[in-house]
Amino acid sequence: MRLLVFGQTGQVARELARRMPAGVTARFLGRDAADLANPAACAAVIGNCDAVLNAAAWTAVDKAETDERAATVVNAAAPAQMAQACAAKGLPFLHISTDYVFDGAGVAPFKPDHLTAPLGAYGRSKLAGENGVRAAGGRALILRTSWVVSAHGTNFVKTMLRLGNERESLNVVADQIGGPTPAAAIADALFRAAKAMVEGAPGGTHHFAGAPDTSWAVFAREIMQRSGLGCQIKDIPSSSYPTPAPRPLNSRLDCAGFEAAFGVPRPDWRAGLNEILQELGYAA
Repeated sequence: MRLLVFGQTGQVARELARRMPAGVTARFLGRDAADLANPAACAAVIGNCDAVLNAAAWTAVDKAETDERAATVVNAAAPAQMAQACAAKGLPFLHISTDYVFDGAGVAPFKPDHLTAPLGAYGRSKLAGENGVRAAGGRALILRTSWVVSAHGTNFVKTMLRLGNERESLNVVADQIGGPTPAAAIADALFRAAKAMVEGAPGGTHHFAGAPDTSWAVFAREIMQRSGLGCQIKDIPSSSYPTPAPRPLNSRLDCAGFEAAFGVPRPDWRAGLNEILQELGYAA
């Protein structure tokens, strides 16, 4: 199976490059080869492959609040044109989206067909991308995930480790609930889904997030405990930690449909955390 992957240095793209199964080859396109700020150029490079994965995105949630137009080009216009090119060539297209397309109300896990209502610019840009992919009319998978972590790039685990080495205690929000998701697990899930779609499986909109659902504060405690750091975590409400972009309180995702369609259960984020900590040199 020959894959064309948009993205090279992001968390998921790096794990895709590291975890390719036997019989799979991939060409990874960085910004120099395919800048998502130029959607037409991205569409133009699609060809000579069996499936296309978009693992690139504008992920600066707070910055999107002041530059929504740029975020929307990257997160909406670019994947829409990729999907159109794939539809024209009959290629499966796999696209990563986010829990931020929901408003975070309630406590029940969001099903893929739940009404979307993003709270901020980032969520609006990602929802526009989903709509553009669907409108292209091809065979596409939209995979919503949440709280992505790895040993690479900028993410919650690495931030907690840095601060945990510097401070005796940290205030962490305890009223936002979701599923931390190892980028490695997302990569494996995408490989499984891509293979199935190349063989004729339909795509659709699905959810994939780590289990069990937890709060940022509990997640932070696990990071400190498993890494051997003595930093104490103090629970605070989101109202005590204001950010430019509002965060959904409920990021629980119902992932049953993805498991039924592709045979991939929710990954245990605790096992993924141990692997991340080991890679970073901590005795998990």
